Formats: sequence, structure tokens, C-alpha cells
Amino acid sequence: MVIKTLKCQGNFKIVILSLVIPYSRSFSIDYKNNCFQKDGKPFQYISGSIHYSRIPREYWKDRLLKMYMTGLNAIQVYVPWNFHETVQGVFNFAGDRDLEYFLNLANQTGLLVILRPGPYICAEWEMGGLPAWLLQKPNIILRSADTEYLKPASDWLAMLLTKMKPWLYQNGGNIISVQVENEYGSYFDVILFTTDGNTDKEMICGTLEGLYATIDFGTDTNITAAFIRQRRFEPKGPLVNSEFYTGWLDHWGDKHASVDTVKVSKMLGEMLSMGASVNMYMFEGGTNFGYWNGKSAISVYLFRSVVTSYDYNAPLSEAGDPTDKLLAIRDVIKNFRDIPVGPMPPATPKFAYGFVTLQKVLLDTLSPQGPVRSQYPLTFEEIKQYYGFMLYRTTLPRNVPEPTPLISPLNGIHDRAYVSVNGVFQGLMERDTALVMNVTGQQGDQLDILVENMGRVNFGSYINDNKGLLGNLILGNDVLTDWSIYPLDIDTAVANGWLQAADSGSAMEAGDGPMIYSGTLKSTGLAWDTFVKLNGWTKGQVWVNGVNLGRYWPQRGPQQTLYVPGPFLSATQPNNITVLELERAPSHRRILFMDRPQLNSTGQKT
Repeated sequence: MVIKTLKCQGNFKIVILSLVIPYSRSFSIDYKNNCFQKDGKPFQYISGSIHYSRIPREYWKDRLLKMYMTGLNAIQVYVPWNFHETVQGVFNFAGDRDLEYFLNLANQTGLLVILRPGPYICAEWEMGGLPAWLLQKPNIILRSADTEYLKPASDWLAMLLTKMKPWLYQNGGNIISVQVENEYGSYFDVILFTTDGNTDKEMICGTLEGLYATIDFGTDTNITAAFIRQRRFEPKGPLVNSEFYTGWLDHWGDKHASVDTVKVSKMLGEMLSMGASVNMYMFEGGTNFGYWNGKSAISVYLFRSVVTSYDYNAPLSEAGDPTDKLLAIRDVIKNFRDIPVGPMPPATPKFAYGFVTLQKVLLDTLSPQGPVRSQYPLTFEEIKQYYGFMLYRTTLPRNVPEPTPLISPLNGIHDRAYVSVNGVFQGLMERDTALVMNVTGQQGDQLDILVENMGRVNFGSYINDNKGLLGNLILGNDVLTDWSIYPLDIDTAVANGWLQAADSGSAMEAGDGPMIYSGTLKSTGLAWDTFVKLNGWTKGQVWVNGVNLGRYWPQRGPQQTLYVPGPFLSATQPNNITVLELERAPSHRRILFMDRPQLNSTGQKT
């Protein structure tokens, strides 16, 4: 009841008593009319996928506003478990991991949310969102009823879903539905759904009784046939394409993927005219900063890592810029709902800062805790080094004056190994493709093997993807033993500025093998987006002001530049640039900051 007092002329007041009936918010499935209902009225969502974990927090609002101005009324959001619980039992929802802040921005913008909380998400994300610490249990069966998996997964969901409950639509929030990957229906009074690929096998295996079954497909699919398949599993209710592919991912060595704009817009219009609700995957892809990229298991002997850029040929580019594809999609949406009045927010400003020349440096403290000593190699997971690099060190057991094969007999290099003897680079070994190389040296010479984790498998039956040396190495006929294993914390060393200049002679040289280079991008008064190109460099990692931009590999391609968001830069202070080159740096030691990306070249001349 509301009591309102109005002060009037004279010596009297009018008191008005009114009974306010609470507004009931609801979101449900109308099986009779084959549609969703929002607040009791038919509702069709037009949604786009966006991953907050791939976009700097400072740009969340910009991206959401662009999606809203395109005409979307919803977004679809993955929650990567390993992004929030990198160490078991320690949950992080601060800064770029502040999911509730992201949901609030979406709510303020006018966007509903389709939540996909996992625990497994795929998404071309490291291990499909599952934390690598699960692999400390050597016999764990992921995504199964194995208690070693269910217990931590249940703990994660119990914590996450409790945080999400206030954000449900009927509770005043903007979450209208939640995808189920494992049973947790007791947490939510909300539409629970599954989404699976456009085959009978995937739909049969992926659907669950009592959960609404949706389908996903792209422009290479017959719409009618796909929705007929959905109808076999859901005879009544709305037609839903939960992942309509606007583009596709890239692996190192691929051609840059693209999906035709005309096909995307035409097919979107056809689905919307059928009354279907559609989520476009992706609407903005973003970036696999740091070590967060996933890996595809093509076969048991062929694994291919996803590149750093997750541009996806999406309607919003990796840097959040509207594309022709976005404008075409907006023109389609206009035919089905009123879109917001006003101009589309412009692209974020870009700047070509030019060349920066780097010098070779040393990092004082790469492994603060020192080595772990073991008779035989241990994996990353056994040492609790989940991402990045580990150094395996031993000595040659005998004189090897002639080139002698160093062998990984069981394909145990996960994923790339950079081999040196007494600090001199000998070559590299690689999972599946390079399991033997020759070395020479004297008994007692130091043998160093730097192993790089290139990202864990994110999809399929090979998701138990341990890293490091997974078995013995053999030199000739000798099994190598007595290892000192160093977990390397390069990110902390770079962030804390633990750099030591190399001597003047070596600082001027480019060499083979893993080396660290550093330089300064002078302040210009601007902190605008830019793209760094490493022409002539081979393979490695780049940090800007201590932030790990991700991997570069221009010789493998297709990606030639790394995205540097403006918020990573300082407009007033020198910007520290650090490059870990793993194979060979060019003699010029220059990198170039450009005002546009280059994602579509396969290899380069050096």
C-alpha cells in the first residue's frame, strides 16, 4: 500500500491511499503457441555471443552498446571455470573477472542474458574452461560421473549459481535462460536448455529429459532440415538456433576463416521470419590473451592450437569495430523489431606508434621457488605449473661427439621443446611432428629443454591433455635421468620488472633459441588501440606493461599482428615492451606498432 499526501491551498491536505499490485516478471516457454513468453507476451530473442574473458573490462560497455544499437535484445555469455578458479578453492571475480559487473552493464544497456555456466564450455578456450588442476588426479574421467570430477564441479556450480540467482529475470535481473552441461536444476527457477550440433547422434547424446533442446548450425546448413531435426526432439515450443555461426576460428597454419556476409544476413532473415530465436556465435570474438587459447584434436596424432586472435570474422571485429557484416545484420533485424534510434558508436581510435627497437635482456628470477628434482620427468600438472613454460635440466651421460638422436619414443613432447646444450641452441622437438633431433656434446654438459604449453584441447575425447615431458627422453640408447625441473613464472618476472641488461656484446646480437628482449614505447599523449607486428621474428610471447598479449607465430600464420588495447598503454609514461622469442630473432630486432590488424597472411618472408 502506498500513502501519498498532497499539500493543497488552505489549511487542509488530501491523503490518497492506493494499493500497488506487484509487477510479476516471468520468462517461460509457450508450448501451445511454439514461442517464448516474456511477462506473458510472445517473445523472440535476437542474441549475440560475447565473451567478457576475451575483452578488457574497460571496453565491456562499448561492446554491449554496439550490440544493443545493432538491434539485439539479448546476449549469450560463457563463464569459464578456469578463469575464475585457477587455483583450487580460490575464486576470483575481481577486475576483468567481475562477472556481476558485466551482467549489470548488460542490464543497464537493455540486454537480456542467456547464461552458459559450464562447467565445460568448449569455446576454443583452454581445456574448454575446465581447470588444469583437475589433471592432478591422473585417472580422472572429465565430464563424467567420476566423483573426482563431480565434487569440484559441484563446488564450482554451487558457488557460481548462488551468485547468479539475484540476476535471474524473475528476480529483477536479466538472465532469461541457462544452458545445462551437467544437472543442477535444483539451483534455478529458470528455463534450462541444452544445445547440440546438427546431427542425430549429437542431439540424442546431448539432450536431457525435462530440459529444452536447441540446435546450432551455420550458413552451410539447410534451415528447414535443421529445425525438423530439433522438432524430433522438441515437437512443441520455440525454434532455437543457439549458435548461428557468423564466422569461424583460426588455427596456426590455417588460412584466415571468413563467412560470407550475404549468406549470414540472408539466413538470419529466413530464421527470424520463421519465428525462430537466434543467437549469433560470435558477435564479437575478442582475444585469447596470455595462455587462454584452446587446441583442436584433429586426430590422436594431430593437434592444432587456436591462434591468439579470436576475431572469428564476427560482426564486431577483435578490436570491437563495427563491420559491414554488422551493418547488414542490423538491416535484417529492422524488419522484425524496432531498433534503437541513434548512430552506431564509432570504432575505438587506433594509432600507428611506429617502430620500437629491442635489446636482449636477462631475467633475474624466473623460478623463485627453485627446481623440483626427480629421477624421471614430471608433467606440468604434477608440479602445479598449469600454463606457460617449464625448464627441464640434466647432463649428458656420456660423450656424444657425433650427432646422436634425442628421442621422445612415446610422443611425449607436449607441446614444443626447445633444446640447448651448454646454452647453445640445438633445435626443437614438437608433439606429433618432430619427435627426434640430433645433439652433440661431452659427458657432463648441461642439457636444457624448455617446454612450452601451447594450450589444452578444448573439445572431444582427448581433453585430458597433460603438458610437459610425458615420458622419458632417450639419447642414443641411454634413458636420461636425474632431472632438475624449473616451473617458470615469466609473467610475474616481467610484471615486476625483474629485467637485467645483458652485456653490451651480447645485447647487440640476435641469436638462436629462447631469449628475452625488451624496449620502450615512448609516451605520445595517446593511449589508443594499436597492433604490434613482429616481422622477421619467429615464435614467442609479447608483454606490454606487464600484460601478456598472447602468442605470435608469423611464420606459421595466418595471424601477423597482436591486438594491443588502448587501456593497456600509458599516455604519459614510457610503455615497457617485453618479447620472449623462442627460436630466432631478426638482426634488426624491431617491432612495429600499426593502426590496423593483419590476420590473413600465411607465413612471411624473413
